[in-house]
Amino acid sequence: MADTYYNPEDLAKFGKVTDWQEELGKKFFDYYGSVFKDGALTAREKSLIALAVAHTIQCPYCIDAYTKDTIKKGCEEEEMMEAVHVATAIRGGASLVHGVQMMNKANEMLM
Repeated sequence: MADTYYNPEDLAKFGKVTDWQEELGKKFFDYYGSVFKDGALTAREKSLIALAVAHTIQCPYCIDAYTKDTIKKGCEEEEMMEAVHVATAIRGGASLVHGVQMMNKANEMLM
């Protein structure tokens, strides 16, 4: 039995998702590879973005993968944590702004 719901060894098996649907799996990995190439943003910048998004969607596989990738691309701990704080601020703000919806509904019901 695994110690956690997510098995860290499964990250290395990601490429096997094409085993059951080769055509769509290949299209995904072609797209994925293209997204992370240098473009208007560098691969390094994209890796930091991916690390921040990984924390927002709370994907342990992505957090592991992009922690390794950002370090490999020369990012320092301070940059990585700052990216996580940016994601946290956006996620927190997105949750908090929905408080306006609650306030509107409460005002409607309490009038």
